[in-house]
Amino acid sequence: MSVNNNHQDKKLKIKPQRRHGGFGGGRRAAATHPVEKAKDFRGTLKRLIAYLKPQAIPLLLVVIFTILSVIFTILAPRLIGEATNELFEGVMSKQLPAGMTKDEAIAELKEQGQDQLAEMISGMDLVPGKGIDFNALGYILIILLTIYLLGAFFRWLQQYTMAGVVQNTVYRLRKEVDSKLSKLPLKYYDNHSHGDILSRVTNDVDNIAHTLQQSITQIIYAVAIVIGVLFMMFSISPLLSWISLMIIPLSILVTMFVIKRSQKYFIAQWDSTGALNGHVEESFTGHNIIEAFNQQNKTIERFDKENERVFEASFKAQFISRLIHPSVNFLNNINYVIICIVGGIRVARGIITLGEVQAFIQYSRQFTQPVVQVASMVNILQSTVASAERVFELLDEEEEIPDTENPVVLEEVKGQVKFEEVYFSYSPDVPLIENMNLDIQPGQTVAIVGPTGAGKTTLVNLLMRFYEINRGRITIDGVDIREMKRENLRKIFGMVLQDTWLFKGTIRDNIAYGKEGATEEEIRAAAWTAYVDHFIRTLPQGYDTVLTEDASNISQGQRQLLTIARAFLADPKILILDEATSSVDTRTEMLIQKAMAKLRKGRTSLVIAHRLSTIYDADIILVMDKGRIVEQGNHEELIAAGGFYYDLYRSQFLSPIEADAV
Repeated sequence: MSVNNNHQDKKLKIKPQRRHGGFGGGRRAAATHPVEKAKDFRGTLKRLIAYLKPQAIPLLLVVIFTILSVIFTILAPRLIGEATNELFEGVMSKQLPAGMTKDEAIAELKEQGQDQLAEMISGMDLVPGKGIDFNALGYILIILLTIYLLGAFFRWLQQYTMAGVVQNTVYRLRKEVDSKLSKLPLKYYDNHSHGDILSRVTNDVDNIAHTLQQSITQIIYAVAIVIGVLFMMFSISPLLSWISLMIIPLSILVTMFVIKRSQKYFIAQWDSTGALNGHVEESFTGHNIIEAFNQQNKTIERFDKENERVFEASFKAQFISRLIHPSVNFLNNINYVIICIVGGIRVARGIITLGEVQAFIQYSRQFTQPVVQVASMVNILQSTVASAERVFELLDEEEEIPDTENPVVLEEVKGQVKFEEVYFSYSPDVPLIENMNLDIQPGQTVAIVGPTGAGKTTLVNLLMRFYEINRGRITIDGVDIREMKRENLRKIFGMVLQDTWLFKGTIRDNIAYGKEGATEEEIRAAAWTAYVDHFIRTLPQGYDTVLTEDASNISQGQRQLLTIARAFLADPKILILDEATSSVDTRTEMLIQKAMAKLRKGRTSLVIAHRLSTIYDADIILVMDKGRIVEQGNHEELIAAGGFYYDLYRSQFLSPIEADAV
């Protein structure tokens, strides 16, 4: 193996808030987004509506069902007015002498000085002395009941169809989000807290689904009802209709005034919710550490601070936006009073009937009701646009560089790994690896050591294409890894990390995760080779023991042994060990080292280590510092050289007194 590294001496100005964990990184910090207005309210809303295009036919049915429902709904007040006229005219006719005509009754009333009553009767269709026609009244009520039933039926069809539209749309959105998460580079997860990502995937998407179900049907219904009711209102009284229309511009002005002042708080509400989720996730993940360092009060204080941000933003958003409903309702009540007064005067003058006024009042309520509903829905819409913007931000994130269209597949991997003039930095202004050259021969065990931040894990991140190099190339058996599909590339490697990852399921399933279709014999053989078979057999359910979500029902060392068994089962061509034995006791470490020695035979192995005792037998030891390989050789050669490796060794294995004496 050869190494050549030409690195200019440059002072690295590392930004303290920047963390590059890779797969070996620590916990992510909770995201704290600034309070700001939506970047593109109209654009986000337009994009959200575009997701409904594949549901065009069901949406058309929703519109048809809504129109039919509205037709039956707006017919009801007119029929109620007819029933009222039937009752009122029957009562009035009973008070007039029988045998007289309507004109004679009017003339007699005028002679008696009851001119106002005479004008009222002149606008009625009655026969003096007849009384109430219960047959006609019953016929109207039967038709009215039928209309109500049909209106309710089509309203139910509308809601049922709309539920399918919304769920199909949100299903597609969730699928896109899930697909996007698998295409995002590792740096996205390094720079965003888990809680914030989960909030976008769950809370924000659920908020969109809830609003689509509520708002779309209400908007369609509101448009249809306004058009239908306006037609009926003008057919009764144009004067009263124009009075009712006066409320529209006033309601719009009030609504827009409130929207401008509440939108920024909805943005803050969902951003602060994501930050709070991130803190909660971080607190639960590091619960033991928090307890060990007695940081409970500080954690609670931070939670209270984040919770207070959510409370303040949510309170202001909800309070300000909900001012729309009472404000518009106040205008509606004023409109209602004016209609009653003007309508009553016109009834007294015989211009319109009492039933028509009653019907018009109901229509005016039906006309203003959707206006109030849409106005009340504005706060929900603002919240949804804020959520949609966060989801679309995730969907618009830069993806990993696509795999080549004509990928190379290595049929038989020998395990030669080369870095050729590789340059890489996490940030353009902060160089990390410059002009690195490595040549790892098949079957070699290469240990990588150095202080924290030296770039050890970064090498593996680049080799696995978790990050893309800026310049140069990395090859396996002479093939540039960028000419291979990531899926095929990563099948070559087996990894055992310092931070164990086990999922909720049986021990058998967790070990079998390393190989698709693994047999029971293969699983048990891998467990035996990793010296974990005996421990598993001592459990009451053995291999069927179910691990919790964080595998807290077994010890840290046992968790590490299971991940090592998983690596044995995968039977990789190239093995990557990132402090794989750091969490086990000395005796178990010795057993694992013996097992690893067997596993490494015939395989290229890269071992990232802080504990130098685990790499004595490595063929080559690379010593890294600030992205450079400063030394290379085996253990004895590096100790004899008395350089950087020797200082690391002395700091670990010599006491302070001995170190001073050397």
